[in-house]
Amino acid sequence: MKPLNFEILKSFFSVLFICAASGVYAQKTYPEPEEMQPGMSEFWLPQPTVVTPGDIRTNSAPSDAIVLFDGKDLSAWENAETKGAAGWIVNRDGTFTVDKKHGNIQTKQSFENFQLHIEWCVPVHITGEGQARGNGGVFLQGKYEVQILDSYVNETYSNGQAGSIYKQSRPLVNAMRKPGEWNVFDIIYTAPVFKEDGTYRIPPHVTVLHNGIVVQNNTTITGTTEYIGFPRIERHGAGPVVLQSHGDPSDPVSFRNIWIREL
Repeated sequence: MKPLNFEILKSFFSVLFICAASGVYAQKTYPEPEEMQPGMSEFWLPQPTVVTPGDIRTNSAPSDAIVLFDGKDLSAWENAETKGAAGWIVNRDGTFTVDKKHGNIQTKQSFENFQLHIEWCVPVHITGEGQARGNGGVFLQGKYEVQILDSYVNETYSNGQAGSIYKQSRPLVNAMRKPGEWNVFDIIYTAPVFKEDGTYRIPPHVTVLHNGIVVQNNTTITGTTEYIGFPRIERHGAGPVVLQSHGDPSDPVSFRNIWIREL
């Protein structure tokens, strides 16, 4: 056997490299992508469900909303402790007022993700200061409080003002109207998802508009809103909307025009 001629091998591999680089050994060619057309990024189905907005002249609810109070009665509510009649005072003007003797009330129906509209008012001649002035709250799934308080020229701790996630997240701004005028909360809430061990896989989130002004912007809720201590994580499912009957000595808060849309 003759010894290998390395010069010949070197020449062979050089030619092989040049051929590969020039595409001689390419096995297949492909067409260029088609030119993009407008219709390629359009889809038609499913079409959004048609929802008729509420009439701002009459404060009516959207057509797909569950009406929780329309000025007539509290049939959608119950006492949060006894599960009996709500017991709060329905007024002739289509509003209702906290009756502190009866404690908190809650919706008979439970919810997960939702959009909640609620209007509330502190009395025009309200007295007191700080947390003892028109105190109340809206509890989401019965666990997480959006604070109600007369924050009009009334200082208190910032994570306890109207529109705060109580003791967790202060409102971005103070959007409070003066006593005797109606305030509006529009609350968009996403319920938590839990791991097997009971901790949050995805914590609850909330956006709050106070009188049309964003005061909580997709805020992460870190747990229950405690008066004493820090948030706790409690595994739960769907839960009611709870309205608080606070024990402060000031005149009670009134409500009107409450509706909710499940998301």
